Amino acid sequence: MRKMTSFSPSIFYFIAVLFWLNFLIPEMAPCKPLLPFKNGERLEFQISWLFIPAGRAVLQVEPPPGNIPGAAHHFVLTASTYPAIDLIYKFRERVDSYTSALINRTVFYKKRQQGKTERDITIHFNLKRNTAQYTNFKEVMPPIKLPEDTLDPLAALYFIRCQSLVPGQTIERPITDGKKVVIGRLRVIKREVIRLAGHYYKTIKLEPELKEVKGVFEKSKNAKMYVWVTDDKRKILVRLKSRVVVGSFIATLINTDILGKQDREDKKERTENSTAADDYI
Repeated sequence: MRKMTSFSPSIFYFIAVLFWLNFLIPEMAPCKPLLPFKNGERLEFQISWLFIPAGRAVLQVEPPPGNIPGAAHHFVLTASTYPAIDLIYKFRERVDSYTSALINRTVFYKKRQQGKTERDITIHFNLKRNTAQYTNFKEVMPPIKLPEDTLDPLAALYFIRCQSLVPGQTIERPITDGKKVVIGRLRVIKREVIRLAGHYYKTIKLEPELKEVKGVFEKSKNAKMYVWVTDDKRKILVRLKSRVVVGSFIATLINTDILGKQDREDKKERTENSTAADDYI
C-alpha cells in the first residue's frame, strides 16, 4: 500500500516526462505558421504500473481565450486514476499552458491538482522583464529571472513537435516550473518501428535526462526513461516507458485512430489544394 501511494503521483505526473521534453539547440527555429497539430487534437493515453492499468492522461489542443494577452495557443493536460485505483490513491490533475504564436515562450500557466495533495498553481510571465512569478493558493514566491524564450513543461512538448529530430543529437532548452529555471537535456537515440494496437508505426526514440527530476526518479539508482514520437511531421507522442525503484510504468496512446485519421485529412487537403490550383490555371 505504501509503495503504491508513493508511486501514483509519479505515474500521473508523466508531465515529469513532458517537463524534460523541453529542449533547444542553437540552430532550432520557432514553430512555423504551418503547425503539426490543430485545434481539437486529442491524444489519450493509458498509464500502467507493473502492467496493471492505473489511469489515463489526455493531451488536448484548444482555441486560446481572448482574455490572456499574447496567448495564441492553449494546450491542456488532464490526468486521473481509474476508479479501482482511487480506492488506494485518488489523483486528479489539469494543466493549462498558454504560449506565443511561435510557441517559443510561455505567456501564462496554471495547474490544479486534487487528491492526497491539493495544488492551485499559477505562473505569471512578464515577457518584458523576462521574469516568472509562482503562486500556490496563498503562497506567493518572488519573481525569478528567466532566459529569453523559456517554456513551461507542457508547452515544450508542442514546441519540439515543430522541430526535426536527428538521431545522435543532444538537445537542450531552459525550462521553468515558476520556482527555478533549469536546462533540460534530451538525447535523440534512433528511429524504431513499434507496434500499437496491432499496427506498426515508424517512430523516433528519445531519452530525457532525469538528474533534475525529483521524487521516485531521484530515489532510483540508474533510473531510465524512454519516449517514442511518430517519425513524421506531426511528432505525436505514442509511448513513454520507465523503470524506477518501485517498478516500471508505461504510458501508451490508445486512440491510435488519430494517426491514420490525420493522414487521411492531410491527403484530402493536398487533393483539394491541387484541384483548386488546377481550377485557377
